[in-house]
Amino acid sequence: MLQVNELALWFGSKKLFEDVNLKFTKGNCYGVIGANGAGKSTFLRVLSGELEPNKGEVVMGKNERMSVLMQNQNAFDDQTVIRTVIMGHKRLVEIMDEKDALYSKAEFTDEDGVKASELETEFAELNGWEAESEAEKLLNALEVPSDIFYSLMSEVDAKLKVKILLAQALFGNPDVLILDEPTNNLDIKTIKWLENYLIDYENTVIVVSHNRYFLNKVCTYICDVDFGKINVYFGNYDFWYHTSQLLARQAKEQNKKMEQRAKELQDFIARFAANASKSKQATSRKKELEKITLNDIQPSLRKYPFIDFKYEREIGNDILFVENLTKKGYFEDVSFIVNKNEKIGFVSDNSKATTMLFDILAGKEEPDSGSYKWGGTIKTTYLPENNDEFFDGVTLNLIDWLSQYSYDQYVEFVRGWLGRMLFSADEALKEVRVLSGGEKVRCMLAKMMLEAGNFMIMDEPTNHLDLESITSLNDGLVKFKGCMLFTSHDQELMNTVANRIIEINGTKTFDKLVNYDEYLKIKHNLED
Repeated sequence: MLQVNELALWFGSKKLFEDVNLKFTKGNCYGVIGANGAGKSTFLRVLSGELEPNKGEVVMGKNERMSVLMQNQNAFDDQTVIRTVIMGHKRLVEIMDEKDALYSKAEFTDEDGVKASELETEFAELNGWEAESEAEKLLNALEVPSDIFYSLMSEVDAKLKVKILLAQALFGNPDVLILDEPTNNLDIKTIKWLENYLIDYENTVIVVSHNRYFLNKVCTYICDVDFGKINVYFGNYDFWYHTSQLLARQAKEQNKKMEQRAKELQDFIARFAANASKSKQATSRKKELEKITLNDIQPSLRKYPFIDFKYEREIGNDILFVENLTKKGYFEDVSFIVNKNEKIGFVSDNSKATTMLFDILAGKEEPDSGSYKWGGTIKTTYLPENNDEFFDGVTLNLIDWLSQYSYDQYVEFVRGWLGRMLFSADEALKEVRVLSGGEKVRCMLAKMMLEAGNFMIMDEPTNHLDLESITSLNDGLVKFKGCMLFTSHDQELMNTVANRIIEINGTKTFDKLVNYDEYLKIKHNLED
């Protein structure tokens, strides 16, 4: 068990959180969420002991061990793969090194013999004799090739290093497991394996992740970092999100009702306070008015942009015909027809292949052979993965930039759209060239909404977005009534938006009217 008592942390004058009292218990997975800058990863650093709080303490059960997923891939370059995994259990490695040092001594004293005996006993208690086989078992499960087990980490590919560091965190069945963005750079099969591993994990897991699908699968509780507090709620991310939205709406409605009643009472008092026959009633109303207090709805740090894609022209029967499309080095002989109400999720081992296909269909690139034809009623709008061409070297502020794509040039109209995307007041006067990656994507989404296309093409639309923007985008795409071609590494978005999956690896290798989960089961034999 891990317990947090009266925890508080400031950076200068900025308060991240205070008066935090939490208890993390065995058999549960806690997802830590919050707005950018709220202190999610910082909280994990405090829990792990890497960062000292200004106040309070973190207490772990006696003889319990914590393990943390390491982020520095090059930290173990001088170690073998197997030893890197075993280094997840620091005390075990210390014992191994102490034993080696003792047994390598030229003169082995009686005192050394006593020490060696003590170390051997502790080594056995920590399952030291099974350490290598356990490490190999984890690496095999993560599909790390066995022929590199005794290679130096410096010789290992970066994609495999991610898996090896994950095996290190999991090694030795730690009592408390802390994971910061564990699904980053993992393939879908490994993510699925990790989901199942954590679902069956008997100890405590605390995780920060932008992967909503992952949080929904593994979390039993959500720790919400907001208002300078950290509150724990039962359930996964979706349960927390929908419950919090419902409670916020109910609180606002309750406030409206109380405001309306207060106004009625004030009007009555104003009208009849001086009327002797009504004075009793007026006094009674005044007492009732004094008792009314509005709910204290704090403005959350968490902000959700308003994303809603509308279009005017209805889609006809002819939408998109693609026949034997080929681009050397990317794909060949790709054919498909888009039908009404289809939102097609594209999958490929080569992300450049889907980007090239989308660029061709958007008219930015030419195919080597084959053809495509859009229906006469179709108006397309495109969100490319790389949006540099829209911002690099551009000296316009946000209002002037978005005005280029608006059918209404009135400043307040454009400001309204920017406000929807969380650019309010002076933020709308920022030059677009200084925007962050997430801010640029939100600008591009505002551009697409103004263009009002009935057919959208989106290449990795969640890149650079925070969890709140991803959630709003997901909701907007689910509600969109037109057609779509898109690809995304966000599994929740793929699974909830796509109703048809096309896989392109060289040629078209899969094309069915299924959602993403069904595709995984069919294609990769992955179980829930």
